[in-house]
Amino acid sequence: MGSGLPGGRGMRVAVVGGGIIGLAVGADLLRRGADVTVYDPAPDGIDGAWHVAAGMLAPGGESVFEFPRLEHLLDASNARWPEFAAGLGDVGYDDAGTLGVALTADDVTEMAREWRHQKLSPLTGSQLREREPGLSPRVRAGAYAPDERQVDPRRVVAALRNVLHGRLVPRLVDDVSALDADAVVVAAGCGTAALTGLPIRPVKGQVLRLRGEPGLLTHVLDGAADGRHVYLVPRADGEVVVGATQEERTDRTPTAGAVHDLLRAALDLVPGLAEHELTEVTVGHRPGTPDNAPILGRLRDGVFVAAGHYRNGVLLAPITARLIADLVLTGTADPIIDDFTPGRFGCA
Repeated sequence: MGSGLPGGRGMRVAVVGGGIIGLAVGADLLRRGADVTVYDPAPDGIDGAWHVAAGMLAPGGESVFEFPRLEHLLDASNARWPEFAAGLGDVGYDDAGTLGVALTADDVTEMAREWRHQKLSPLTGSQLREREPGLSPRVRAGAYAPDERQVDPRRVVAALRNVLHGRLVPRLVDDVSALDADAVVVAAGCGTAALTGLPIRPVKGQVLRLRGEPGLLTHVLDGAADGRHVYLVPRADGEVVVGATQEERTDRTPTAGAVHDLLRAALDLVPGLAEHELTEVTVGHRPGTPDNAPILGRLRDGVFVAAGHYRNGVLLAPITARLIADLVLTGTADPIIDDFTPGRFGCA
C-alpha cells in the first residue's frame, strides 16, 4: 500500500466492499478524479444487506433514541438524497412521505414517542384513512411525516455499479495492506470486523415482498399492530416490501414464525394485502456496532473505514460518500464525523 497521503486527481484508492456504501464512496471518489478500484468477491451478486433492505429514508426513526448524536447525520444525508437520486436515474425515489400508524391504545403509546420527537401532528384513524383508504378501520391514530422518502436499494446498487463499470474486481480481500493503492477504504459491512478488528456484528433481518395491483398503498407505513412493529413500503409496480425482524443471530434461515408475525401485522393494518402474492422471503444481516451508530473515519495511515451503518445504510449512503471522499482526498475531516470515528472503540 502507498503512503496514503491526501492526493486528488489520479490518487489510487481501493474500496473493499461492493455494497451500497462501498459503491457510493467509490462513485464519489471517481467523480472527483480518483483512480478507483472496488474489490468485492461477488461484484454482480446479491449477498449484501442492500438486497434485503426496503429503502426507507426515515431520519426520525428509533435510531435517534439509541444514539442521539446520530440525528444530525441522518438529517444531513436525507437532505442530500434528492440530488443523489437524480444523478443515478430511475432508482424508485418517492417523496410521498410516511404515515405512522397504530392499531391499539398500547400501540399508540409506543409510537407516540417518535411522533412527538419529530414534532408531528397527531391524526385520527379517519384522517389517516382519508390519506390511505386501504388502512384497516381498526387503526386508531397516527401521524404524517412529509420529509421521509423511499428508494429502491436494488436499483440504486445497479446504477452505482454502472457508474463504476470496469472498476469492480471479483476478489476477496483478507489483508488490506497487500493492496497496491495510495489509500484503502474498508466498507465491507459485517466483513469489516475481520479486516480491521472493529466491533461490528451481524444482526439478522427477515423481510417479505408481496405483489398485487398497484395503488393499494401510496405512502410508506411505519406502524405497530398489537405490539408488533412493522413497516410497509409500496413500489409503483405493485410490490410491497414488509419488514423487518431484528435478531441477534448469524444464520440465514427464513423462519415460519417471522413470516407469520410480519404478515399478521401487515394484514392487521392493511387487510387488502391478503390478496397479494407472497413473492419473496429474504434474509440479510445488518452490520451493527456496540452503539448501533456507523464507524466513519481514519483507522490508521492510509486506511479508512465506512461501515457499521446498521439499519441506516441506505439512508446514510450519500453523506457517507461525501465525508469519506473528502477525508481521503484532502486529509481533512468534516466535524460532523467526530462522533463516529473508530477511536470511540479504542481504535486509532
